[in-house]
Amino acid sequence: MTSQASRPVPRPGVLAIDAYVPGKSGAPGVAKVYKLSSNETPLGASPRAIRAFQDLSAHLELYPEGSSAVLREAIGRLYGLDPDRILCGSGSDELLSLLTNAYLGPGDEGVFTEHGFLVYKIAILAAGGTPVIVPETNLTADVDAILKAVTDRTKIVYLANPNNPTGTYLPFDEVKRLHAGLPKHVLLVLDAAYAEYVRRNDYESGLELVATNENVVMTRTFSKIYGLAALRIGWMVGPAHLIDAVNRIRGPFNVNAAAIAAGAAAIEDQAFLQQAIEHNERWLPWLTAEIEALGLKVTPSVGNFLLIHFPKDAGRTAGEADAFLVSKGLVLRRVGAYGLPDALRLTIGTEEANRHLVASLAEFMGR
Repeated sequence: MTSQASRPVPRPGVLAIDAYVPGKSGAPGVAKVYKLSSNETPLGASPRAIRAFQDLSAHLELYPEGSSAVLREAIGRLYGLDPDRILCGSGSDELLSLLTNAYLGPGDEGVFTEHGFLVYKIAILAAGGTPVIVPETNLTADVDAILKAVTDRTKIVYLANPNNPTGTYLPFDEVKRLHAGLPKHVLLVLDAAYAEYVRRNDYESGLELVATNENVVMTRTFSKIYGLAALRIGWMVGPAHLIDAVNRIRGPFNVNAAAIAAGAAAIEDQAFLQQAIEHNERWLPWLTAEIEALGLKVTPSVGNFLLIHFPKDAGRTAGEADAFLVSKGLVLRRVGAYGLPDALRLTIGTEEANRHLVASLAEFMGR
């Protein structure tokens, strides 16, 4: 007779997963807080998106349209895509998990780079698979190292491009080389959450690869440049067979009605998006130069954030810097969980926040 547990027991491996821990949101005891820990846009959401959200308040008793058709059609119009090949979700996090559950199981491997998004590992373990973590070169994904890590058990390769929290990216030629080296049955997931911010001529989000191949999918989000993080909206585009498979396991009404309406309005307000791009273009290089002038190393970034390094030999640690900045009302992101214990990630903020950050860092560094 087998012994019975005294309470329900999760299946093997679940309790071995380290839960995702978001960045801090507040600074207790400080009058004014500048939250620069979650890569949120400092410009807020499009006024058109806000109006669309408010209009939904009169109809909260109604279920949303189950396929997010209005939102998929708006995305399709902007990018010239077939809406039937688009699937929306509660943030790109949900879509990454759905993809993993659909294509990877016990005994299978999922490959990602050492400083890649933490959700990749969580999704692989939750599906019963084995995470394979690949070393990066200069905090950048290394195509040769990724391809070397692929085995007969590999089912998915995840590539955040640009990568969070490093801010680095792979040129499109390298992404194509990565795809060309993968077996046809291996799914390449291009996580392009920060694609709108990139201003490099050799960068592409991956739409071309998705359009011309059967084993590539691209995920995107409305949480960053579109300023709709509170509504949790993500979308992905992929081959018809993949969209069909994921649709079969996603929950009904997985995107709420306010998110659908606000997302469709936001993506049609490209003038507002351009303002966000211009703000980032102004302050990303300014912050990089000012922080480096203090004697700190900054990883060159193409996103809306910077990775600031506090070398041990400088006598100033990332933990000490974090505590000092919090005392000044500046909340940055600790990235020890990403294997970067000596660094902090800084989101590009408002002009006031950016200048206050530099002044506070200068005080911390004794400058």
